[in-house]
Amino acid sequence: MAIPTTDEIRSRAAAALAACGADLDALTARQPGPAGSLPLRSPIDGGTFGQLPADSPDDIDATLDAAQQAFLAWRRVPAPERGQLVARWGRLLAEHKADLATLVTIEAGKTPSEAAGEVQEMIDICEFALGQSRQLYGRTMPSERPGHRLMETWHPLGVVGVISAFNFPVAVYSWNTALALVCGNAVVWKPSEKTLLSSLAADALLARAAREVGAPEGLNSVIAAGADGGRLLVDDPRVALLSATGSVRMGRAVGPRVAERFGKVLLELGGNNAAVVAPSADLELALRGVVFAAAGTAGQRCTTLRRLIVHKDISAELTDRIVAAYGTLGIGAPEQKGVLVGPLIDENSHQAMQNALKAAVEQGGEVLCGGSRVLADEAPDAWYVEPAVVRMPGQTEIVREETFAPILYVVEYEDLDEAIALNNEVPQGLSSAIFTSDLAEAERFIEGSDCGITNVNIGTSGAEIGGAFGGEKETGGGRESGSDAWRAYMRRATNTVNYSGELPLAQGVEFL
Repeated sequence: MAIPTTDEIRSRAAAALAACGADLDALTARQPGPAGSLPLRSPIDGGTFGQLPADSPDDIDATLDAAQQAFLAWRRVPAPERGQLVARWGRLLAEHKADLATLVTIEAGKTPSEAAGEVQEMIDICEFALGQSRQLYGRTMPSERPGHRLMETWHPLGVVGVISAFNFPVAVYSWNTALALVCGNAVVWKPSEKTLLSSLAADALLARAAREVGAPEGLNSVIAAGADGGRLLVDDPRVALLSATGSVRMGRAVGPRVAERFGKVLLELGGNNAAVVAPSADLELALRGVVFAAAGTAGQRCTTLRRLIVHKDISAELTDRIVAAYGTLGIGAPEQKGVLVGPLIDENSHQAMQNALKAAVEQGGEVLCGGSRVLADEAPDAWYVEPAVVRMPGQTEIVREETFAPILYVVEYEDLDEAIALNNEVPQGLSSAIFTSDLAEAERFIEGSDCGITNVNIGTSGAEIGGAFGGEKETGGGRESGSDAWRAYMRRATNTVNYSGELPLAQGVEFL
């Protein structure tokens, strides 16, 4: 299957970036400063097609200063007017959907359908946030004192820092940014170093929207930096809320450091997601849901299905059908016709997959299919793999770990209580699913799963923006996107208004 050359990839990236309002040649022609430079690489061929100067600590300090000043002006703009900024951004995203999706494909290796779906999430959250700009509701409560009004009001936090990962290079940013902006905050974004052009394009469209609606300069900014740049956001008291998406290891480092300065933190970390398949399940439905959730995006979604907990009476049949379906999956350059599985992001991901498969076999597992590297002759610097299915004797140590690659572990169960216990018996708690035609089973699973997302008769991937996204335990407890996730970007104040002309104290206290 033909792999495009590095020059072809650069040419396509330059055209897509230019359409969004940025110049690749100008960006890569700048001389690196004291912080050095960051490579622009595509996992499609593994080639590097440019270098981008990295922001220095002084650059980041100036960016945070500008954001703080922008916040002081933006917070005074009425929320419905702030909503017009994200509405305009959403329209620009819709206009440039194909351009931004092209950059996501080039940098993250997603198929065009998945890349376009990610940009559609951005458009959807802008529409949601526009409506939210008129619904930042507080409450009025009865006061125990006559002539008093007791109420809650919500106010902007300040500068919101966003640290995002490569696997959703633009959608997660938009979940945070659209809501943060309508809530009256400024946003400083440190994207993954692996997806800088997607980030710059998304930011350029937002900057254009900000100019067109007259929003203050500095309201949105991108930091091009490695881990050191992220640490500056973590430790800076000007960052009122830090929203960080990544590994559990990263969350363990970030959470305490932000807490030490009494900042707010929103963590979206690992997911070791499971689907239970009950005897009453529609196996055709389950098959389709399992294969997409497990093999889509080459297993590099936080909601990827990693554990299949299937009833022993149907395990052999369903597993055979999954293995057969895996044999039909097109693997290769994501924009080639018929491809459903693109590349892993880099060699480290491939090595992690091989290590996990070796550990699974050592722990009694049987690799039923997949795991091999493909297209190495055509693209020696890229990392394409066959998605793997591994039958396990139980939920062993390696099954309890999250490997960010397309490995599906199959474990059997006998009764639903056992299945729920297996679902919960991992440190992570992001997404879960059950396939069943039994209403009681579905309700028991919804009640029993300890995950932030619990689905019935769909897989673990593919959340809509209307619901809050996030998980429990080592997943971090944060919530982004829909529902009442906007509250994370605001502070609550309890207000008592005395219009009585008297001064009664609460609880009947008498003084003077």
